[in-house]
Amino acid sequence: MTLRIGIVGTGGFARKHADLLAATDDVEIVGIVGSSKNKGDVFAIQYDSLGYESVSAMADAQVLDAVYICVPPMAHGEIERELIERGIPFLVEKPLGTDAEVPQDILGFMRLKSPDMITSVGYHFRYQDNVERLREDLHPGRIGIATGMWMGDMPEVSWWRKQEQSGGQFIEQTTHIVDLLRHVAGEVDEVHAVYASRFPEEEWENTNVHDIGTVTLKMKTGAVATISNTCVLPSGVGKAGLSFYTREGLWEWTTGHLKVTKINEENVFAEESNPYFRQTKAFLHALRTGDRSGILSDYADACKTQEVTFAALQSALSGRSIKL
Repeated sequence: MTLRIGIVGTGGFARKHADLLAATDDVEIVGIVGSSKNKGDVFAIQYDSLGYESVSAMADAQVLDAVYICVPPMAHGEIERELIERGIPFLVEKPLGTDAEVPQDILGFMRLKSPDMITSVGYHFRYQDNVERLREDLHPGRIGIATGMWMGDMPEVSWWRKQEQSGGQFIEQTTHIVDLLRHVAGEVDEVHAVYASRFPEEEWENTNVHDIGTVTLKMKTGAVATISNTCVLPSGVGKAGLSFYTREGLWEWTTGHLKVTKINEENVFAEESNPYFRQTKAFLHALRTGDRSGILSDYADACKTQEVTFAALQSALSGRSIKL
């Protein structure tokens, strides 16, 4: 059975997914939707496919088994509703929007129209070997405190620098760390955030996102976590990670390795898996068989991560804690 896949978007993540799909047996990329038909055409020709100016135009012209949605945060809403209305499964890149309202509306529409629809969300770190190791090693009730970070530079794309288009760094980038925290340590009960702009427009024109922030999260288990982020660093300088402090020892995760420190024992595990490949494999398997067990983040679960990241923004703007 050859799966017929459409892609919405022509940016870097659309290319990453398209390359994976093009290298997969019995998968055909049948359409690319760009912000203009010309962009769709230019992107599509590299994959022997066709370009379209809208999801509806592609869905009218093609039989689609699924669609990959790779668009900026502010572009979500109508794309998902169109696919849900037609009953077409989708894999959507994070974040789900710039706020929590649009994703919740989409989830409600899905539950009404297509409650059994197969979905997957691009929290690819969940598919790493070391994240699976974290889940096996750590019991949420044994975690005392967790500390996370996403420290980097200011992305070049103009929409990222606009709060109304990206949602800000915690929603657009640091969402990965929040999602891993939920995946390993359980659900969040309360959020308190402090954001600031240290260097507004010093080097970046037309920028209104906060460039530093720290968020404190109280977990339902009683554990506490702090996650900080910044985009003030020079290009190419930065780090991201999440550490768990427990009675048994210290687990320090980064994108490339996991360091486990216990009494008189230290182990470092290099990450050798390709989580994007595993994510796509699980999604395609679900499309072929109906078995969703390999999908580690579906739309409903990702809405919970979105709720936490948007609550952090609400807290930072209001100066008060947000209870979830």
